[in-house]
Amino acid sequence: MFSSAVDSLLDLTIAPGFSRVGWSARRALGQLEPVQVDLTGRNCVVTGANSGIGLEAASQLAALGANVVLVGRSLERLEVARTRVADDASGGAAVTTEVIDLASLDSVRTGASRLIASNPEIDVLVNNAGVLLDSRQLSVDQIELTLATNVLGPFLLTELLRPALAAAASLRPPARIINVSSGGMYSEAVKIDNLQYSDEKWSGSAAYARTKRMQVMLTEYWARQLAGQEIVVSSMHPGWADTPGVESSLPTFHKIVGKALRTPAEGADTITWLAAADAPAQISGSFWHDRRQRPLNRRPGTGSTAGDDELLAKALSDLIAAASA
Repeated sequence: MFSSAVDSLLDLTIAPGFSRVGWSARRALGQLEPVQVDLTGRNCVVTGANSGIGLEAASQLAALGANVVLVGRSLERLEVARTRVADDASGGAAVTTEVIDLASLDSVRTGASRLIASNPEIDVLVNNAGVLLDSRQLSVDQIELTLATNVLGPFLLTELLRPALAAAASLRPPARIINVSSGGMYSEAVKIDNLQYSDEKWSGSAAYARTKRMQVMLTEYWARQLAGQEIVVSSMHPGWADTPGVESSLPTFHKIVGKALRTPAEGADTITWLAAADAPAQISGSFWHDRRQRPLNRRPGTGSTAGDDELLAKALSDLIAAASA
């Protein structure tokens, strides 16, 4: 009871809970013991795996024996990451790469086809890749780039990989989809009639936060869509971690928080736990931080209501159809 009370207090206080202080306190309370699960023979796909939290998650999964596919835009950077992950791999785990630009629908389609051809059974899909931009930019498909990278591409990729997830689920249940969100999602509501942030003054941090809220909404959507198919869908936020993305996109925040930032490995811990442990496999559609379910809403006016996730999924499908016409 004491441990749970401290955890809840840390979560409510935001800054301590999201920082390295929260990680250290929960670790001291015995809530974050090392994951000890044999993932030999399991196939895991991690997007945004060439640096930061994605790289650490891939390394942790490979260290548990999983075969890991690193997904990113740059073959050169992926090869550097592959060497690092292969050094951490155990049990003969295979570490391979797949070049996919999630901001390009064509790249997602062709990459998904290659993924399924080489991995007809996918046990774990980690949607981790993301960008935070300082100006409004468009993708090759003329979609606002934050939305295209953080939500639209991962949405299409996940839909295309569903057969491979179902194939793994039939043999080694459950398969798992993990969407890496951010605590920033608590600060913004999704505007389904303005997904591309075209009707108001641009804010890169707000656009990012909205896409992170969308990822949580899609987690709820897929949890219902896949109910009864032995595919568990989870979203999580890693806390405030010291990653190259945070340093480049939020330099002031990075400088102020400084040594209180978590390491990328600490930020990735809950991803690995969600991918490997038995406990989260019993619950689909939840939002997690430091291996505990967390509330979806903190501020009035920023949450979603029943049915919004379905409206979001339809809007994304319509965007894909229009961009592909």
